[in-house]
Order: sequence, then C-alpha cells, then structure tokens
Amino acid sequence: MQTSELLNNYDVDAGTWDEMYKDSAVREQYRAVVDFMQQLSVEELNKKEELARGLFMTQGITFTVYSSGEGIEKIFPFDIIPRIITASEWSYIEEGIKQRLKALNLFLKDVYNEQFIIKDGVIPAEMIYSCPHYLREMYKFPVPYDIYVHIAGIDLIRNSDGSFYILEDNLRTPSGVSYMLENREITKRLFPDLLPKNNVRTVNEYPNILHKNLVSLSPRQIANPTIVVLTPGIYNSAYFEHTTLARMMGVELVEGRDLVVDNHRVYMKTTAGRQLVDVIYRRVDDDFLDPLIFNPNSMLGVAGIMSAYRKGNVAVVNALGNGVADDKAIYAYVPAMIKYYLNEDPLLRNVPTYQLSKPEEKELVFSNMNKMVIKKTNESGGYGMLMGHSASDEEIYNYKQEILKNPRQFIAQPIISLSSSPCYMNGKLVPRRVDLRPYALCGPNGVEIVPGGLTRVALKKGSLVVNSSQGGGSKDTWVLSV
Repeated sequence: MQTSELLNNYDVDAGTWDEMYKDSAVREQYRAVVDFMQQLSVEELNKKEELARGLFMTQGITFTVYSSGEGIEKIFPFDIIPRIITASEWSYIEEGIKQRLKALNLFLKDVYNEQFIIKDGVIPAEMIYSCPHYLREMYKFPVPYDIYVHIAGIDLIRNSDGSFYILEDNLRTPSGVSYMLENREITKRLFPDLLPKNNVRTVNEYPNILHKNLVSLSPRQIANPTIVVLTPGIYNSAYFEHTTLARMMGVELVEGRDLVVDNHRVYMKTTAGRQLVDVIYRRVDDDFLDPLIFNPNSMLGVAGIMSAYRKGNVAVVNALGNGVADDKAIYAYVPAMIKYYLNEDPLLRNVPTYQLSKPEEKELVFSNMNKMVIKKTNESGGYGMLMGHSASDEEIYNYKQEILKNPRQFIAQPIISLSSSPCYMNGKLVPRRVDLRPYALCGPNGVEIVPGGLTRVALKKGSLVVNSSQGGGSKDTWVLSV
C-alpha cells in the first residue's frame, strides 16, 4: 500500500486547527513532505520508524517517570513526521517571546528590589508573598547584568482559530532542549535530503549560544573561564539532558559533592587539585542548592554557594527565585506586566485564567468545572491537573474539596482545543494534538531564540495532555527560512 492512500484516512476533529490540512487540502508548507512520503511504501516508513526507535534506544535518549510502576527510565516516544512552522509564523512567535521575556526579567528585578509594580497596585502584594518560590534571600541581591532569566522554555499552543497563545512560562530550570536537538539529528538520519530541500533553519547553534552567554557572565575576564553544569545526579528525570548539554558545550558535568566553597569562592575538585569555578549552569532546584540557606538536609547542592554568588565570585544560571515569575497564579498578570514595564500590548496572548483565590472567579469555575482544566499553581509535568471534560462527578467533587482548603494553589482555564499535527502511527497518518516549547537564551546582548523548539504530542486519540510524564511524545520542529 502506498502512503497516498493513508492520506484518505486523515480525519481532523471538527473545530480543530490542523497544522497540515485546511479545507481537505494540504497546506503549502507541508506539500514537499507529503509529496516525498507518497513516494514511499508503508513498509519503508515502518523501517524508518523502527530505525528512529533503535537510535533513541542505543543513544539512551530517555526520561524518568516517577509515578510509573514499570521502572524508572523510558525511551521518549518520537514521531517521524515533522511539525512545520512557516517563516512568518516564526517571526511573530519570536517577537512575542522576546517581548514577554523582557517584561518578565524587569518584573523579577523589580519584585526583588524596589517593588514598584506592587506599590502601583498592578499586582497585589499577597500574590507575591504567598508564592512559595518568592525567595526573601534574593531581596536586594546583586544579580549580574540584572539578568534573572538566562534560559527560558515558553510553552505555546494554537487555538481552533489558528492563533497562538502562551500556556506557561518555564523560567527556573526548563528542560527538554536536548530532545529538540536529538530529534533533529534523528530526522537527518531518517530523511537526509528533506531538510535542505525544504529550507529548514538549523537548531544546532543552541549549545554554542548557551556557551557564549555563560562565558560572558564570568566574574573573571579571561578567555576560558571554568563553566560547570550542576546536576542532581543520575536519578533526575532530565539527567540525559544534563549530560548532553555538558558534552555539547565541552564543559564539566558535576554533582554537589564535586564542588566546595572556600573563602566565598567555588572550587571543583579534580585529580590535579582544586579548580576555581566561574559559572554554574545549575539544574538543581532553589530549595536544594545551598543547605546552609535553604533545605538543610539537601545532599544535592553546595554549602556556601549563596555567599560566593552574593560576593560576585561565581555566576549562577538561572538566578534563584525565578519561580515567582512562572507561578501559574502570577501568569495571569503577565499581560499587565508587559503594559506596565514596556507600555506595549502583548503580542502573544495568555489563555484566559481564573484565580481561585478570588471568590467570584472560584464560583464561576465551580459552576463550569466540566469545561475547565484546573491546575496547581506550582506543579509541572502535568501532575496534579484535572481535565474537567473527562473527569467523573466524584473526581470533580474531591478536587473542589482540595481547592477549598487552599484556593491560592489553584488556577482554572477553559479547555483549549489544541491544534493537531500529522503523526505516523500503526501504518497510518493520524492527527494528534500538539504544543510547542521554543527555547530562549538571554544574555548581555539580548534574547536569542533558536528557530524551532520541542513539539510535544498527545499520542492518545482525543487526549489534550502532551507531557512526557503523562504518556506524550515529541517530534522534530521545522522552521522554514522562506
């Protein structure tokens, strides 16, 4: 059977924006890929899918599911059909993310210094101080170049009318960029001719840009400062990513026990003795970074690292305390931040968000639970979420009781019909829902975003949950240059 027959079975859900199909015709940006696929048999496509799975297995491209009873590590499911974004769409996304990050950085600087946004009544003080990720230890803290967010993963979705919305901001230790890089490498192996023929922009510059930015943060003005990636260790869900980025940048991967602080300076233990460390790209959460300041039982961090950071003897990426800006309850205020700090209207819109700490919004949500997705404000990975349209009456009742205990910990959003993208599954092309996480790097010279990102896919039919921890997968993301 030729793949041309498979397209006949491509059945887009009513009212859904499909990335490939419009009015039963293939969109311009997908034509070359569809034409190429039509020259292949299903057997050839199956072989390519099998090759992709084998490459992921041999290279150890995995993630960890903590709640899974079937073992720790899982191969990250990969779909061989790329998600394609036009040059004009990307230009719009890029400008919107740059604007947003500019405002979020200004917000973090303000909220940890003069707090004008609170004094001017734009954000209530209690929203800030009730956030568990607001760190009083960072108040008046001298952050180099006033850059708090060096690395951001901004989650975007596309609504049924084709417009992009920001779903959430990941500003602490955003993960997934290694999958973006590996997905591209796998695609090159599977379809070596397709990328140049389609004028697909490269994502391979990410490690170089990141490394350049880290070098620029060094307190010592030397050509080759010592940069390390600080990982919690092999049991962390993103350990594969930590090893990948350290290798691609040519820097050391360290754990807390490999570092020591002496006289407000951080040193790495080596076989040749101690080596002064200039920049730490940390993948350890705030609470575990320095047991002298935060969690005293932490074995993941380094005692005294905050004193070295405060003295300006080491740069830490991302800055601590960023969680106050990506708290899902604070998310609702980002459009107001953009207006307040930049005097601009947001280019990329927020998903409408209800704060359950506000009685009138809570009542509205409680009477429409079956149309809402309810999220905990400080959970990630799709954990602790209620999809109202598929929840039982009992689940809704129990969730309401949880909300009533601490309404500040929850937000609600109307269920958005994510756009769908073609996936190759069981010998057929089928539409599955997707989101997009582009990665932005903020340095002294501004914000740079590699043209692409991680497209996550809800592999189950009808599902809107794309998180890998909840059974999602990913695909290569092509941004066309013309």
